[in-house]
Formats: sequence, C-alpha cells, structure tokens
Amino acid sequence: MVSIAPCGDMEPEAGELEETTLESEMFVKSVGDKKEKKSEEGILQPWQVLQEPIMELQRMNITGKEDEKKPMDDKEVEEGSEKEKEMENEEVEEMKCAENLSNIPTDANDSSSDPTNEPIPSNTPISPPETNESDTEDMRKLTKTPSFGKSVRFKDIEAVEERDSSDDSLFPDFDNEEWTSTSFEELFLADDWKDVTDDRLLRKKVLQASPENAMTPAWGQEVTLKMQGVLEDRTVVEKDCKLVFVIGEGDVNQALEECTLSMKQGEIALLLADSQYTYGLLGREPDIPAWAPLLYQLQLLGFRAKQDPLSLPVPDRIRIGNQKRERGNFYFQREEYSMASQAYCMALDVLTTRTQDGQNCEAEEEEVNDYRVKCLNNLAAAQLKLGHFDEALHTSQDVLFLDPQNVKALFRKGKLLSDKGEYEEAMETLKKALKLEPSTKAIHAELSKLVKRQAGENETQNWQAKPAQVFGENIAPFLTPPPKKKPFGISWKFLLGALVVALGSLVTSVVLTARN
Repeated sequence: MVSIAPCGDMEPEAGELEETTLESEMFVKSVGDKKEKKSEEGILQPWQVLQEPIMELQRMNITGKEDEKKPMDDKEVEEGSEKEKEMENEEVEEMKCAENLSNIPTDANDSSSDPTNEPIPSNTPISPPETNESDTEDMRKLTKTPSFGKSVRFKDIEAVEERDSSDDSLFPDFDNEEWTSTSFEELFLADDWKDVTDDRLLRKKVLQASPENAMTPAWGQEVTLKMQGVLEDRTVVEKDCKLVFVIGEGDVNQALEECTLSMKQGEIALLLADSQYTYGLLGREPDIPAWAPLLYQLQLLGFRAKQDPLSLPVPDRIRIGNQKRERGNFYFQREEYSMASQAYCMALDVLTTRTQDGQNCEAEEEEVNDYRVKCLNNLAAAQLKLGHFDEALHTSQDVLFLDPQNVKALFRKGKLLSDKGEYEEAMETLKKALKLEPSTKAIHAELSKLVKRQAGENETQNWQAKPAQVFGENIAPFLTPPPKKKPFGISWKFLLGALVVALGSLVTSVVLTARN
C-alpha cells in the first residue's frame, strides 16, 4: 500500500499523497488535551478541594499497607498494629463525612452540564469503557492488511494477525522440489514448463489441472486468486489466500495478470516471473530487491463480470475508490506516472454518489467529494509529470469547483496560466493562494517570476517589428548581412615578400660571379 507534498514544493512526495495519517491527528489531539489539562490544573474547583483530603487518606492507607510488608522487630510490629487500628477508625469516620458531602448535588459534579469537565481522580480501579458493535466495525474498517504492494483490502483485526503470524504454506500438498530448492536458472531452462509469453521470461507449470470444460477468465473480469510468492532463497514476500482484482486495471503486477488469463477455474500452477514482469529496476521496499525474479504458487478460485459501480452502495464505492487511489500512489512513487494517472482516473469513476436512477445520495456526498479532491490533486500532479499541461489545468479547475480554497490547486492553476501567457488571471489566482498560505515560499517564487514576465512583455510590446511586405518580395538581403568590402591598397606583407626575393636574387648573383 501504498499523499501530495506540502505546498512549499507543490509536488507529491513519496511518503504522502494528499493524505493525513491517524497517528499525526492523534498526536495533535493529545498535545491539545495536555495543554488544556495544564491550564485547568491551576484553578481548583470546589469539588476538588473536598477531594484532596480523601486522596490523602487513601495514600496514607496505601503507604501503611506497604510498610507492613517490611521486616520489623517484635516491638515495632506491636506499636505499628496499635497505630494502624487508630488510623483505620479515624479514616472510616472521615470517609463517611466525605461521602455525605459528595452526595450534595453541585454543577461541578454534573459532567453532562459541561463536556470539558474531567472525572474526579481516584485510586480505585476504573472499568474499561463499553464498546458498541458500531465502534468495533469502524475499527475493523480502518485496519489495513499488508497488501504486499497489491490491492488494498480492509479486513478484521483477527484475520490480519492470523495471516501475518502464520508461516504455513497455502499449498501444503504441492511443496515439491521445484518450489522448495531448485534454482531459478534451471526452472527457466526446464522443458516441462510452458511459456506464457514469447520471450520465455514468464513460464508456468500446471500442478493440478482443472476439468476440460472449465472456463478461463477474460480481460476486464474480476478474478479471485489464491497465491503466494517467494524469492530465489525461498523467502516469502507475497501471500494472500483471497486476492481479488480486475484484469487490466493494474491492481496487481503484470505477471499475475498474464498468467491468470491462461488459467482455468480450479487450476493450481507454478509461475516463474522475471523481474520485468514484477517489480523491475526499483524492486519493492523493503522485501523485494531490484531485478529480483519471483516464483508463485497460484490457484484460480473463481471469476465473474466486473460490477457496475453505480449498483454498489456508497461505502463500497469509497472503499474501492481508495484502493485505486492508493494503487496510483504506489505507481507515482515508482515514477510510473502513466499507470498512476490511469489508477486515479479509475478511482474517480468509482467515487460518485450518482445512482442508476440518476439521483444523488446527499448523505455521503461530502465525504465522497473529499476523496475526489484528493484523487484530482494527485491526478494533476501526475499529468504535470507527463507534460500534459492542458489536462492538468482542467483537473485543477475541477478541484477548485469542489473546493475553492484548495491551495495546491490554486498554485497549479496560477503556474499553468502563467506559462500560457495569461498573466492577469494567473496573478489573481496566485494572490488568492498566497492569501490562504502567506508563508509558502513556492507561491512567492512563482509570483516573482510572473512579475518579471509581465515586465519583459511590456518592453517587447514597445518595440514592433516591421512587416515583410515593406521590403518587397525579395527580403534575403535584409536577412543576411552584406559582405564587407576589402580596403584598396598594397599590403605590407606583399612588399616584404618582394624585398626578400630581390635580396635573395642579388646574393645568388654575387656568389656565381665570384666562382667564375
């Protein structure tokens, strides 16, 4: 499983794609509660003043019991027992008085009148709060199972613990030598394996054949697969007893999709996949290294036609839409922006409140719109990475239609408008984003670029080039500069050469006459 970066960079980072984790929210709440508690501790309420002597008596009782455990002499034991009896009698009388005081109805003791009032502290054991069935269902929905980089699934807590803690094989009857010890190089060259693809990088061996009349799934159908995958050292890296995905939507790696198309219902097979069909150069942190082939055991449990999203209830649409969005985040982190964009588009198709009758479910419309804003922002970031600037501008406008105060969409829209030369609208958009987040450096930088562009455009508008019709049909002489004319006169190099030749001929004539 795989939230967009803060607006300072205005690009989605690896760890966060438009999401806030529950841990961060709980941290903020706990800090706020601590601050409130500290501010309330300074002022003592009337009921707290009455409670202090009770607390002191209880502490004295506890310390007295602890002192009894220490070894003492016989005299100290007798004296201590007499004092304890006197203290117990006094404590009983004071506790009765305190109980009579606590029974007096006051506004401070009524927790329903003020929700900020805290319960009176005591050393008595507090029973745990009762949990309703609805609360346990919500906790189950928020508990994510390890997806091994595949489809995201929300299951019960108990089921997750059982699957994570068990190292047992899902196919105990088919743990043969090829599955447990044979090297991958030998399996790639084995003759009893069939090639799923022509490049011999995806090979399959049937362990249990299905009936002849069994059907095979088709592209776009929803399949249910029982699978487990290992590295060459037989480390289990993928395991799912009921993996559900749609063929062709990128919910799983390409190896599983290709092999599922060649399987029949009920068939059990081994699948050997090269890294090009699994996780390639990047691998999958932290368990699958780069360029690592995988060996799978698969069983096709069943398949059916893909359900129409409009026929599903809205909570199921939200669940499926979040699965698609998180899969898109997985691809975005791997810099596979085309696959990420496809996953975000499929998530947007599911995240809708429209029914088959053409009506809208207004009860969950706000929640669905929040998830749509996240998907649209992530989609715009992927489109910018792909260079699809017009599509990114249209997507950012869709975000602002749902959330006019979304800073990231305002920043992207202003930047794209500035690049297109629409400076006035870009200036208004960026100023609105800066007003919402005045401390963001990226918005300041983009505004300064926009001001420089506007100043440069004003300078170019003052100078206007003459049209070519002024120069006639032949404008070549005006485009290429004419050749420079050489100055007329005798060069000093020519004179020096002539002088050297004359001196040479004179010397040779003198030598010849001397010899004669």
